[in-house]
Amino acid sequence: MEKAIKKWFPLFALPTLVSFAIAFLVPFIMGIYLSFCKFKTVKKTEFVGFDNYIKAFSGDKDFLNALWFTTKFTIVSVITINLIAFIFAMLLTKAIKGTNFFRTIFFMPNLIGGIVLGYIWSMIINGVLYYFNATITTDANYGFLGLVILMNWQLIGYMMIIYISGIQNISPDLIEAAEIDGANAWQRLIHVTLPQIMPSITICLFLTLTNSFKLFDQNYALTAGAPGNKTQMLALDIYNTFYGRVGWQGVGQAKAVVFFIIVAAIALTQLYLTRSKEVEN
Repeated sequence: MEKAIKKWFPLFALPTLVSFAIAFLVPFIMGIYLSFCKFKTVKKTEFVGFDNYIKAFSGDKDFLNALWFTTKFTIVSVITINLIAFIFAMLLTKAIKGTNFFRTIFFMPNLIGGIVLGYIWSMIINGVLYYFNATITTDANYGFLGLVILMNWQLIGYMMIIYISGIQNISPDLIEAAEIDGANAWQRLIHVTLPQIMPSITICLFLTLTNSFKLFDQNYALTAGAPGNKTQMLALDIYNTFYGRVGWQGVGQAKAVVFFIIVAAIALTQLYLTRSKEVEN
């Protein structure tokens, strides 16, 4: 059986590999090349070296502002989403009636598309700010808070389900042994629960980090970068550079490459750090 699998595996894997190469690998390599070119179409390119990268960092303050805004948003979102999701998961793994109902309700926002979600929350927040003679685009702080609330509302339920799965897989014997040894609730949480759910923490941190850093559609629908591009995140800044500024397509592509490197570096670092904790436990 194993010989048959090894024999026919390349044949069955070939369609997937070809699709991956056509849909991702070839465009990715082409994108890196175009980041070093000045172009309007991919067939008419002029190699300009690192000019696009220099222009992105020194000739475009919006890019650095977007990077700082995205970093702040990601830090706040990752902390709040995971903390609240974990608290809900702990509560909903207790012997309480209606836990399945609440799990379903908390998870449902994740099923709504980003654009729709952005417009819905834009109306809700503007409805509240109306009483203060303001809108979400009046002040960048409103936009920042609105994006954090939106992201939390969308992802908390999803992360909560993952945490619940991890908590339910903890052996009752470990909890019982800790109780017999005299460990209080806080000590059981720190020394038993958290170490045992590190795989869930790894997944949740990875998902919240990457989703927060590459947020686009919610940002576009909620604030569109207003006021004055102060709430513009990296993905939206790249989009506006590439499609909204004539002759800046190469700069937009250079920004996209930098964006990929940043997200990949953060995600890989996080995976390394959290997985090392899994090995220890």
